[in-house]
Amino acid sequence: MARLRIGIDISPLAQTRAGTARYVQELTAALERQVDVELHRYGFGGAGRVVAAVRDAVWYPAVLSTHARRDRVDVLHFPTFRAPLRSSAPLVVTFHDLAVLRHPEAFNAWTRRYSALTLPRVARIATAIVAVSEFTKRELVELLDVPAEKVRVILNGVAAPFRREGLASEGDYVLAVSTLEPRKNLQTLVEAFTRADLGNCELRVAGARGWGDVELNGDGVRYLGFVPDEELASLYRGARCVAYVSRYEGFGLPVLEALACGAPVVAADLPPIRELADGAAITVDPADPESIAAGLEQAVARRAELSTRGPEAAARYDWDRSAAETLALYRDVAK
Repeated sequence: MARLRIGIDISPLAQTRAGTARYVQELTAALERQVDVELHRYGFGGAGRVVAAVRDAVWYPAVLSTHARRDRVDVLHFPTFRAPLRSSAPLVVTFHDLAVLRHPEAFNAWTRRYSALTLPRVARIATAIVAVSEFTKRELVELLDVPAEKVRVILNGVAAPFRREGLASEGDYVLAVSTLEPRKNLQTLVEAFTRADLGNCELRVAGARGWGDVELNGDGVRYLGFVPDEELASLYRGARCVAYVSRYEGFGLPVLEALACGAPVVAADLPPIRELADGAAITVDPADPESIAAGLEQAVARRAELSTRGPEAAARYDWDRSAAETLALYRDVAK
């Protein structure tokens, strides 16, 4: 089998530590383990609004493609919808969700403007699109009129630290894992937590600060900030339950990671969450604090049962399998 030269944009690693960064990090590592692959990583580093604007306005449309031509890559892969609008190599673009179209009010002004201009064009010019869930594929077909045959669903995997065996953090707590931004619905979770009958329990929130000045005000609430993976896995294992009540998701990696660690999970009743959890999580109405509070109480009461069902549901998610399926897509578009 001929060796494929793959160019992949790793710029998201400089922009976020959330789900997109996990996707880039784990997929590239798994691709390196595949045979007959020569991987070229391209990235425009740095954070901040000015750097982000330069990256969007100059790096993607003008610079990155020149690197790809120099390296004579067979396929160019972009792990988000930020991509050039023309390329000499076939383009593969991953869409994690279409939240910016469904809920534009949950994003800053620059992202709204940039997305409105480029997102439909990127979806149109891409040779093939990866969707991380069947739900995201349906969103692409419905909102952007993308032909269904152009979209291949390739599921995310579970990173190595997230497994049932291992150290568990001490304490009596409910855990939430999320970037602090409006779409993640953390303020409603805090309200629900204060209503739930959980005894002397703490709500711990792990995740980097995003935008929107989200504040976590409430008795018994502790913000942990960004937490490294090994520590995060320990937090999952030790939690009475894990809550993830975002108002919109294309996949929901923290739900998958928590299930893999054997934590009881309370999650928003959204199509991709139902898809990945396969009945192993308690689903609730993310707009209703009473529904979330009841879900927290139920998850804690059913901990023994749910801690067994979670790892079983998570077992089908594997980054090596994701990489193999992605490589098969590369070969298809490179023909």
